[in-house]
Amino acid sequence: MKHLKFLFLGCLMLLMNGVALANSKTDWKEKDQFHTVMSQTFHPAEEGNLKPIRERSEEMLSKALAWQKSPIPTAFKKQKDIQVQLDKLVKGTQSIRNKIQQGAKDEEIKADLTALHDIFHEIVGLCKE
Repeated sequence: MKHLKFLFLGCLMLLMNGVALANSKTDWKEKDQFHTVMSQTFHPAEEGNLKPIRERSEEMLSKALAWQKSPIPTAFKKQKDIQVQLDKLVKGTQSIRNKIQQGAKDEEIKADLTALHDIFHEIVGLCKE
């Protein structure tokens, strides 16, 4: 029952986040591309399935680097803060990829991916016009 409650709350948060993103006037293609990989790896990991992140860590790093290098839309007021968080996101993504390549245990990968997910949401929260 607890798992269903958390799954429901997670879905509700994603829905609310999706509505907020849909209402945003500023598009940022690289943010959306990273989000796709994050959502397709993080949510299975929440349920104990680490296979997607293990298979896609290199892709996630590629998307994080592309996002970091892309120009921050001028409409966003906190550009300096966004850049700092993007740098953290890339470092965290590199760390996860390296740990996966070194055979880290699921618990460690899941904890790092959860922290990376938090950084992602912090960036999204900073993307205000």
